[in-house]
Amino acid sequence: MTTVSRVLKTAIVLGLAASLASCASARRILPFGLGKDDTPQATASDGQRISILSFEQQLAPAAGLAGRDFFLPGPVAATAWPVPGGTVENAIEHVIAAPEFTVSWRRRIGQGSARTRQVMAPVVADAGRVFVMDGESTVTAVDAATGSVVWKVDVKPDGREASGGAAVFGLPVPFVPGTGGGALSGGFGGGVAVGGGKVFVSSGYRTMSALDAATGAVLWTQPVDVPIHGAPTVAGSRVYVVDVDNQIIAFNTTTGLPDWSYRGIVEPARILRASSPAVSGDTVIAPFSSGEVVALRASNGQAVWNQVLSRTSRTSALSEIRDIAGRPVISRGFVYAVSHSGVLQAMDIRTGQPKWSLPVAGVNAPLPVGDVVYVVSKSGELTVINRNSGAVYWTRNLNEGRVRQEGGFLGFWDKTVRPEWSGPILASNRLVLVNSDGEAVALDPKTGAQTATLRLGAPAYIAPAAYNGALYVLTDDGELVSIR
Repeated sequence: MTTVSRVLKTAIVLGLAASLASCASARRILPFGLGKDDTPQATASDGQRISILSFEQQLAPAAGLAGRDFFLPGPVAATAWPVPGGTVENAIEHVIAAPEFTVSWRRRIGQGSARTRQVMAPVVADAGRVFVMDGESTVTAVDAATGSVVWKVDVKPDGREASGGAAVFGLPVPFVPGTGGGALSGGFGGGVAVGGGKVFVSSGYRTMSALDAATGAVLWTQPVDVPIHGAPTVAGSRVYVVDVDNQIIAFNTTTGLPDWSYRGIVEPARILRASSPAVSGDTVIAPFSSGEVVALRASNGQAVWNQVLSRTSRTSALSEIRDIAGRPVISRGFVYAVSHSGVLQAMDIRTGQPKWSLPVAGVNAPLPVGDVVYVVSKSGELTVINRNSGAVYWTRNLNEGRVRQEGGFLGFWDKTVRPEWSGPILASNRLVLVNSDGEAVALDPKTGAQTATLRLGAPAYIAPAAYNGALYVLTDDGELVSIR
């Protein structure tokens, strides 16, 4: 076994796990819920690096923070949500949105997820319109107030064949480039961003495009060598995307030509989520499936620093998947990022020096807001962390009361099914998350107590976006839901 590459070993393990998993869970993000959660638990003091090899520890609240309050800023209006993270820093603290927490309208926008396609693109919005992409690379502009469709454009190239995904035991696994064929089409994924009157579209069909935001007319299309499963971030005169070979490319927003590119460590195994770079001034923070977080100069792509958020578990080969699947967040001079393999870290944006690290495995973007950082682990634990010290205020098991038993593979085994969570976003004094059970759930941001639940009608794997007083959720079956 030592002569077998890590990628092959990961694929074998994922295949064995897939045979025990429900098709719905395996189709979305195979590692979730497959076996015992061995996420190590601990707290960090200021400037301290926590050992992530202490697997028996518990992520316990710090004794000094027991019962202590923390500051959260008041909500502000979200008058634009032009990139997947809300701002180019991927940092939105507290927005005015969905105060009544009721469904305003629903609109089918195209193809949902299926065996050969995935709905992965986060929602963006600007100038009175919401822009979304379905599982077949069709972009739709929707009136934000009424839900009426303004225009639709299919960005899939004529005659372009999608590169293959990988399948083991007949079930899809995280995308492995170059395997040729399989359950997942390479055309899935990508995303949208809007800026300067243009909608920028990345696609798994190996293209980057710009559309006129008013009419949907194609302004330019730039072919690329490999699929782009990440969503774009547009900042200034460049739009940034990360392809499946862990290459970040900066395209000129006017011409569509690449200004520069930077390649990280190639790592085929990845999570089916559309992460996006973060930008602050002349610094671009790129997340890679290798577990790397790399700071680059926006002007020329020169690397400034590199951190690898990675560990290997002694009890779970699934920790071999090191993807930074959630967007890195830049807030108050620090970069916050979490890896699937179990490292949450706060890093100085100038030097990359860690301020603190915690053993949290996740696929969602952390949420720094006020005095704290919210993060959801892949096992469904919501944790509130002091942003300065890394000490934990409290944790809450979001899956309490939601775990169920279902018949297993070919009826031979029963299995435990736990919802997968996306978010959170802090909106009108509620912490809002969505899950694979088709719920939008509101929590008290100070205590974690559940205050409201809303049925979405289908599973949701993409965190909500906020715009002009509403929350927008794109469900897995291709329906856009407006919550007001």
